[in-house]
Amino acid sequence: MNPNIYLPYISEITDIKQETPDTRTYDVRIKKKDEAKLFISRPGQFVEASVFGAGEAPFGLTTSPQEPGVMTFTVRACGRVTNALNEMKVGDEIGIKGPLGNSFLDKIDSKGKDVLVIGGGIGLPPLRSMIDHIFNHRSDYRDFTILYGARTPADRVYKYQLSEWEKKTDLKLIQTVDVADKEWTGNVGVVTTLFPKLKLDIPNTVVYTCGPPIMIKFVIIELLKLGLPEKQIVSTLERYMKCGVGKCGHCCIGNKYVCTEGPVFNYTEIKGLAEEAF
Repeated sequence: MNPNIYLPYISEITDIKQETPDTRTYDVRIKKKDEAKLFISRPGQFVEASVFGAGEAPFGLTTSPQEPGVMTFTVRACGRVTNALNEMKVGDEIGIKGPLGNSFLDKIDSKGKDVLVIGGGIGLPPLRSMIDHIFNHRSDYRDFTILYGARTPADRVYKYQLSEWEKKTDLKLIQTVDVADKEWTGNVGVVTTLFPKLKLDIPNTVVYTCGPPIMIKFVIIELLKLGLPEKQIVSTLERYMKCGVGKCGHCCIGNKYVCTEGPVFNYTEIKGLAEEAF
């Protein structure tokens, strides 16, 4: 990370994938080699990306660390900065500050345990960094299950990767949509309707979840009903962040700054803030 938290690394967009009509995935590389060496991320961290002339915004990193100075993030165009980013092309320059925040790995040691990942819509991208980490260290974990829900089949991100994950013998992937189209033959309903399909070893299961606040709220309610301990439920709250370095106060929930104390929390840490957080 740059010693000057206000100074971004000048970086280049090296690839763009169109996920949905309003969502794209960006591969980015820090241009100067000496600066690239300082950028080494961990699953769950985020960056503050600057679109020059439009502003800056925080984006969760969506892949497990690759080589230093290389990163990927997925962005839905829904505001000034993200709409400006949506107009950019491969080869264009942006500013990057980070990596920032804590990691999924800081919350609980899930090695030797079953892992359940529950994502909703654009909440899958921040989870993908942990998913990649598990694939890269597969022998460290037991059963691995992913539940993914989206509004429609077309709104699913990473369709190309979902197809690959479905073929894996060491992963169980279950998808659902709120509204099906004519081609959809899978599950229909919110993601919690998939819970009866699970056989959880409660004492030995760790859950990582991210998605719309209302989804996270009911996922946690259902997990607690099943008897899952609070510390074994891990979520990320990056939607509240703005400056990314604890200065603007925009992400303060109760007495916690999401950008500096998070964005990853277990439920024990945020249950007193549940009404405000979700």
